[in-house]
Amino acid sequence: MNPAVAFTLILLSLMLGAGVVSASWGFTLGRQALTGIRQPEARPTSGTPVANANTPGEVVFAKEADILEQVKARMNGGVQ
Repeated sequence: MNPAVAFTLILLSLMLGAGVVSASWGFTLGRQALTGIRQPEARPTSGTPVANANTPGEVVFAKEADILEQVKARMNGGVQ
C-alpha cells in the first residue's frame, strides 16, 4: 500500500473520530446546560389586559406603564 494513501486514511479516520467525540461532548454539555429549564406554564390567553373581552367590537388597550410594572414584578420574582 502506498504510504500517502495510508497516511490519508489515517488522517481521515482521526478526523471522523474527533468529529464524533466533539459532537457527543457538545450534546452532553448542551443537555447539562438545559437541565431544569422548562417551558413557562402561562397561557397567552390567561390574564389578558382587556377588561371587557365579552363585548364585541370594543377594543381596550393596556397602559404601557401597567405592562412595565408587571414585567418588572415578574423579573424580580413577584407575581403580577
